[in-house]
Amino acid sequence: MAPPPRWLRREVFVGLALGQFVSLLITSTGFASSELARRGVNAPTSQSLLNYILLALVYGGTLLYKRQHMTIKWYYYLILGIVDVEANYIVVKAYQYTSLTSVMLLDCWSIPCVIVLTWIFLKTKYGLRKFIGVGVCVAGLILVVFSDVHSSDRAKGPNPLKGDLLVIGGSMLYAISNVTEEYFVKKSNRVEVMAMLGVFGAIISGIQISILEQKELRSTHWTAGAILPFIGFALAMFLFYSTVPIILKICGATMLNLSLLTSDMWAVLIRIFAYHEKVDWMYFVAFAGTATGLVIYSYRGSKQISEETAQVTQAMDEEAAAANSTAQVPGVGDGGPASNKDFSLAATASR
Repeated sequence: MAPPPRWLRREVFVGLALGQFVSLLITSTGFASSELARRGVNAPTSQSLLNYILLALVYGGTLLYKRQHMTIKWYYYLILGIVDVEANYIVVKAYQYTSLTSVMLLDCWSIPCVIVLTWIFLKTKYGLRKFIGVGVCVAGLILVVFSDVHSSDRAKGPNPLKGDLLVIGGSMLYAISNVTEEYFVKKSNRVEVMAMLGVFGAIISGIQISILEQKELRSTHWTAGAILPFIGFALAMFLFYSTVPIILKICGATMLNLSLLTSDMWAVLIRIFAYHEKVDWMYFVAFAGTATGLVIYSYRGSKQISEETAQVTQAMDEEAAAANSTAQVPGVGDGGPASNKDFSLAATASR
């Protein structure tokens, strides 16, 4: 009996289901941030603190259990932690000024930033199709900013232009964080990177909270409506970090990027049905442009897919060999879940 075609295989449907799960996680983080902003809670660093603590406990505990030695100097992780914390701070801060849908769409700006950074520093080669896709994405992003500035018949936040600029700036920091993590993961191991990101992220967040958000946290009336979005944001971020590597192993970064596109439409549905807000028609045009650009960017020919499959297979074989070596040599090895930004093509996920 002939095997079923590739698009009917079980792993394809599992990848689609997990992709939508991750997409909903990203949307839920945006929903939690938007809900906190609606309630007047302005503590973006505090929202990310619990996520970093979870990363430090889970991955740090794994690192200690395996008794692995650090392969990258600690001060490099400190720099990565600063960039990642400030990226989260700026993007979450944007919810105070602009709409949920704008943040979800404008966050795609990290893709062209990643292309430029990987091209310059990691010497990654990109074809003409990639740059065409980026151009279409940028056109969609411009439409979002134009809609926020000139549309006045919907709830869009007190200062939409400021919010949009904050998202774009945060996306650039996300891109720097993504490319740095990709480099670290290739040079070191994934458990170490996530553990150190959690440790330094938690330390930096704690310092920043004591300086910038101490007064805000004291003045906040901590009801269930304020506590639940805080906890929900951290859990969704942690699940996102832990689920993305599974998708990358099953069906690769292309399916991940295409799946994350639907997070924008989930955000629109939340805005319509949960907030009862009117969505400007230009948003749908912007989404169509951004989605088209990302599809062009993510498309691969059959030859490129075969090459990437061979690379993934080789990487898995090397990891299996390393695991076997670990069983023979105590205290040495590499394993555990990957970072949600193992590859630059998965850059749009961190949010």
